[in-house]
Amino acid sequence: MDCTHIYVDKPANAPSENYYDGKGRFSIVTQVVVNLDLRVLNMHMVCRGSCHDIRVLQLSRLSQRAEEGSLFHGPPVTLPFGVKTNGYVLADNGYPPSEWIVVPYGGINQHVDEERFDNKQKVARGAVGREFGRLKGMWRLFLRTHKTNMDTLPQQFKFTVVCILHNILIDAGIPFDENLLWEVDANGVRRRVDLEMEEPLQPVSMMTSTREALALRHALAERMKHD
Repeated sequence: MDCTHIYVDKPANAPSENYYDGKGRFSIVTQVVVNLDLRVLNMHMVCRGSCHDIRVLQLSRLSQRAEEGSLFHGPPVTLPFGVKTNGYVLADNGYPPSEWIVVPYGGINQHVDEERFDNKQKVARGAVGREFGRLKGMWRLFLRTHKTNMDTLPQQFKFTVVCILHNILIDAGIPFDENLLWEVDANGVRRRVDLEMEEPLQPVSMMTSTREALALRHALAERMKHD
């Protein structure tokens, strides 16, 4: 799970400061959850560019379903130390650890088990970045700034439709041309396109985590020792 920004012109019919993001541009934020096959499983759009990823999550149906206990439907799996889970989402440490969100340990001078976990978690979590690359590479309108009316934003972007088309291409096994992730700037320099994914400025305080959240991560780290 992660968020990406879609740039827009300065809003004329909404408080522009609400759309001013961390990179000093006007944008809206889209939260996306993907699986390891890069299929989009959940999407939430139309949050103002100034919104932190946590706030986007709180406003999404995904968070509501998790709180209701209706997000995961698989049978429970028993992990080391007797920890049970029927599903979880991987995220960076800009999100708070919870019973259903697993984030890295982070920090320095890590124990070898923590370092192993963080490396594997990062590799798996990289799926969302690859999904953004594929989606924005194929539908390059999401790489440019949009003139838009905030009152009709969802209808203009059709982002949900694009996610459906993206999944159809994934299911059909259509390969992605990695050259689409590169562009030539105004100076003739070839560079990788910016996928507009902001790294967290600092990790969310562990004080917000629960005992169950820490137990789940610890159990997953223990299981990785034997994979």
